[in-house]
Amino acid sequence: QVQLVESGGGLVEAGGSLRLSCAASGRTGSGYAMGWFRQAPGGEREFVAAINWAGITYYRESVKGRFTISRDNAKNTVDLQMSNLKPDDAAEYYCGVQWLGSMRAQPSRNPEAWRYWGQGTQVTVST
Repeated sequence: QVQLVESGGGLVEAGGSLRLSCAASGRTGSGYAMGWFRQAPGGEREFVAAINWAGITYYRESVKGRFTISRDNAKNTVDLQMSNLKPDDAAEYYCGVQWLGSMRAQPSRNPEAWRYWGQGTQVTVST
């Protein structure tokens, strides 16, 4: 079993910044990718950003240049620095892990391919 705990959500004005953090514990092993997804009310869970064990990063188009994902393999943590937030970024943000065949493999953007999730952290963007 793997446990994921997110933190760092909150209320921010449009144009502001937030930093989300996620810590993984349990039988994580090594070589896994970590990622962030989000889900707005009534919407589906969608890919935001991911980083594989080698540190290669992937982003959805709408957050490129505004969000930065990073990880610390020794601490089993992943962060998401979000800047210039927009109302469309408001959602519940979830951290996930995905085991891949290679430390440099590209993670899937399909949430069904991610096995474990945290409880989520709410991001609200006011105008």
